[in-house]
Amino acid sequence: MSYGRSLLTDDDVYLFNEGSHFRLYEKLGAHSVDADGQPGTHFAVWAPNAKQVSVVGDFNGWDVAAHPLRPRDSSGIWEGFCPGMSSGGLYKYHIRSRHKGYTVDKTDPFAFHCEIPPKTASVVWSLDYTWGDREWMSGRGKANSLGQPLSIYEVHLGSWRRVPEDGHRSLSYREMAPLLADYVHELGFTHVEFLPVMEHPFFASWAIKSWGTSPHRAATAHRRTSCTSSTISTSAASASSSTGYRRTSRRMRRDSHTSTARISTNTPTGVSDFTRLEELHLQLRPQ
Repeated sequence: MSYGRSLLTDDDVYLFNEGSHFRLYEKLGAHSVDADGQPGTHFAVWAPNAKQVSVVGDFNGWDVAAHPLRPRDSSGIWEGFCPGMSSGGLYKYHIRSRHKGYTVDKTDPFAFHCEIPPKTASVVWSLDYTWGDREWMSGRGKANSLGQPLSIYEVHLGSWRRVPEDGHRSLSYREMAPLLADYVHELGFTHVEFLPVMEHPFFASWAIKSWGTSPHRAATAHRRTSCTSSTISTSAASASSSTGYRRTSRRMRRDSHTSTARISTNTPTGVSDFTRLEELHLQLRPQ
């Protein structure tokens, strides 16, 4: 573990302590970076009452002494750089409290990816993604103007529909896209509102009680295949012209929930998530 490479500047620490840092997803969590030509992962987690914090995972045999983090000033943030650790590695934070020596392994609240439940480890993941929905975005305004109909179907992707012949698992985004588009069109809805697409331990909670602020719904995105805009457009041919998915006026952000008075959507993160959610966008677009 090395400590000379940090994603946190003094200004970041100041804003964090002030409670006015609004881009913490860029600083906390696990980020793949290069430190003096050495690729690896920078870890940072807020644990103000911890006596010791270390990163454990499959890369170090879950050894609590192998990769300790260090506190950053008086912020309560612990950080460190782990050389050689790449995307896909499993990890948790091992925390020893200052109170009665309590110890616990915790998932990363800023993780970009997590294991499929009932497993609970965080996964180092890249956010690199190139959107391919320019054509759809250019025509979105017509379906979302004040003179157009608005009837919103609210849905929690993790519990909307299951696959009984496969252990009652949730649908993947690829499986869900055409089904959801056809369903909302049949019922006469024009827009879709997603309940939080976030990591949470209990589907019946509808993601209200999440254990991560940014990660995608791992159980929903368990099939990591990519798709191109051309194949998506072809598969979306059954969506009616009256069915449109209204994304907020700002591009979907990776750091927080985006919402307006008319509709809101909560964003997952990770390459596979954006690919599948983009498919939902295009499935529900005006034709």
